[in-house]
Amino acid sequence: MTDVRALLRRTADLAADFLESLENRPVFPETSVEELRASLGGPLPDDPNDPETVVEGLAAAADAGLVGTASGRYFGFVIGGALPASLAADWLTSAWDQNAGLYVGGPSASVVEQVVREWVCDLLGLPADASIGFVTSTQMGSVTALAAARYRVLERAGWDVGRDGLAGAPRVRVLVGAKRHITIDRALRLLGLGTPEPVAADSQGRMEAAALRDAIRTVDGPTIICAQAGEVNTGAFDPFEDIADAAAEHGAWLHVDGAFGLWAAASPRLRELVRGAERADSWVTDAHKWLNVPYDSAIVLCADTEAHRAAMTVTASYLIHDDAAYDQMNWVPEFSRRARGFAVYAALRSLGRSGLAELLERTCTCARRFAQGIVQLPGVELLNDVVLNQVLFRFESDDRTDEVLVGVQESGDVWMAGTIWNDKRAIRLSVSNWQTGDEEIDLALASFRAAAEASLATPT
Repeated sequence: MTDVRALLRRTADLAADFLESLENRPVFPETSVEELRASLGGPLPDDPNDPETVVEGLAAAADAGLVGTASGRYFGFVIGGALPASLAADWLTSAWDQNAGLYVGGPSASVVEQVVREWVCDLLGLPADASIGFVTSTQMGSVTALAAARYRVLERAGWDVGRDGLAGAPRVRVLVGAKRHITIDRALRLLGLGTPEPVAADSQGRMEAAALRDAIRTVDGPTIICAQAGEVNTGAFDPFEDIADAAAEHGAWLHVDGAFGLWAAASPRLRELVRGAERADSWVTDAHKWLNVPYDSAIVLCADTEAHRAAMTVTASYLIHDDAAYDQMNWVPEFSRRARGFAVYAALRSLGRSGLAELLERTCTCARRFAQGIVQLPGVELLNDVVLNQVLFRFESDDRTDEVLVGVQESGDVWMAGTIWNDKRAIRLSVSNWQTGDEEIDLALASFRAAAEASLATPT
């Protein structure tokens, strides 16, 4: 029989070894797909294997292909690390193995999600009675919220989705900013709502309120507006007050995609950026980004709890519902799922109100520090107002932008990705990790300085 305690102790040692190696290993692995397949692949064994041998072998074979996303030197996409308390709680979540679909499948998993709901609504300044669902990402969060939106706006038009389905239903028009995140489009596609109608955005990617008003005047019928807290390249925020006014005047549902930016509401220094977002009907935000909870973890909230539940709820003869409790499957697309609330609970409780604000404000300060340093390099153009934790910049040509970025990536000291902004190549640095400080920013600047100098010295 397997000695589970010994296995878990050894696994903890392997995990700690990895975390302790982050300071010295390249942020991005120096291996190939073929090499990884050779180390991880092979035929499935015919006979059982000792669990500790399996875990040891997995750790050794996977090591060469692990990205240092948990490191404070990782600036790619908008990926946070894992706070110690949230990592430990995530391990406990796996050990407890609760099915977070029904209260009866794990009472503590159900109750902790309601506690987190209270904390999050308080931190983000959202309605205290908003409903909550824990999903894999803001992609599925938007699917959930927009399903609720579809239910409500069609009901206002006299259509019962639950009874009549979608065949023959009035068309739901969806207005989005020209620079919205592509997951909004996919959520709409999955829900059968089709292609959204883009509204002009300004140079920072913010939806233009005047353009929205012009667009909404042409709308006749059920309408959803999708606004954004934190454009993925620039970190910019839509003008929520003006958008909320337009939505209220037209009776439209307002959804806010706040994958990382919505957390700005938890900082006294940053809160002004999201002023007016609390007037929306639904919100989504990731916990695995700026809150630094392990993947995968996100939150969807709805002010219209009835529409939220109506869009998601299910019943079956064998299910055991407790009307006095919170049955999680009534609020998310998943039937059975992981108890994601524990890790979010641990992150928030370990940080506290002041610790979360400090994390948010420090990473934004780091972003500004990087921006101030990067523009000192010849040929660099800063493309965004650094209002949050994102820095968008480029060199004087697409070719040189790509060349310098590759040089930085290959150095292994830090890592971030390229992007395209207004049809030109650019580089996006995201400061999202709880461990990032001045030392990591200085290292990133030194890496860019060296790569930029090397690119100029390379013969053309």
